[in-house]
Amino acid sequence: MAEVKYEIVEQIGVLSERTSGWKKELNLISWSGGNPKFDIREWAPERAKVGKGVTLSNEEASKLKQLLEGLKLD
Repeated sequence: MAEVKYEIVEQIGVLSERTSGWKKELNLISWSGGNPKFDIREWAPERAKVGKGVTLSNEEASKLKQLLEGLKLD
């Protein structure tokens, strides 16, 4: 299986961190040389491993923002 290549174009922020050191982050990432997309996933300390996540286009991120703004969160 081919190695997946990525470039973190912009580190936006950490959403949460587990006691093991894994962090769930929001970043702008270019996967395999493609256009950068918003990316939410967990990363091991020192980025030694990467967990499963979700990528969002600009349009999808904008729609998600609209949906979240409509919620009443505590």
